[in-house]
Amino acid sequence: MNTPPDITALEQRIGYRFKDRRLLTQALTHCSVNAGKGNDNQRLEFLGDRVLGLIVTERIMQENRSARPGSLAVRLNSMVSRSTCAQVAASMGLNQHLRVGKSARRSRDWVGTSLVGDALEAILGAAYMDGGLDSAREIVSRLWRDMIADESKLEVDSKTRLQNWCLARKQPPPEYAMRDKEGTEHNPNFIVMAKLKSGETAMAEGGSKKQAEFRAAKMLLSIVAPGDG
Repeated sequence: MNTPPDITALEQRIGYRFKDRRLLTQALTHCSVNAGKGNDNQRLEFLGDRVLGLIVTERIMQENRSARPGSLAVRLNSMVSRSTCAQVAASMGLNQHLRVGKSARRSRDWVGTSLVGDALEAILGAAYMDGGLDSAREIVSRLWRDMIADESKLEVDSKTRLQNWCLARKQPPPEYAMRDKEGTEHNPNFIVMAKLKSGETAMAEGGSKKQAEFRAAKMLLSIVAPGDG
């Protein structure tokens, strides 16, 4: 298990000082530290995901008062996507502060998009618990500031691009189904199929279900929209 560096330095990067720093420590703690027995960041990440969605929805509705729901949904998906959260987390060096157990460290993706993105959402959940919605708003305004000002800085992930492709053509969102799981508990390999209503499919694998979904979406994009895959 690794010990996070100075919490004060991280608070300065976040732009918020916690009254109860135990919440921040919990937000930085991956479930592998306590073998999934609790006191990790999973519940905070669940909360933070909803908090982030609400705050970003408020912001884009204020800035786009005449935009239709479909257009707002595209912007929202881009702003809160896994890759965007990871991009924000990387800009503040969040991976240096994570508490990760040995089992997760043996995984090929322990510093990957999913883990750091989840931790950032957990921090938002912790800030909401510690100081309320206004505190979480301050953090999002600070950390997402450049992306809100200039959406060209967003690195939209393949799942979001594929969903946007479907929205633009008034098609239902793609469906993802796990077809198989191989490997060991500490080094798994997931096989996922992505499928469009129109019948196109693509299969991909990855060290996590989410990673396999991203790769399947990218492969499917390369089929239906070669220039966007």
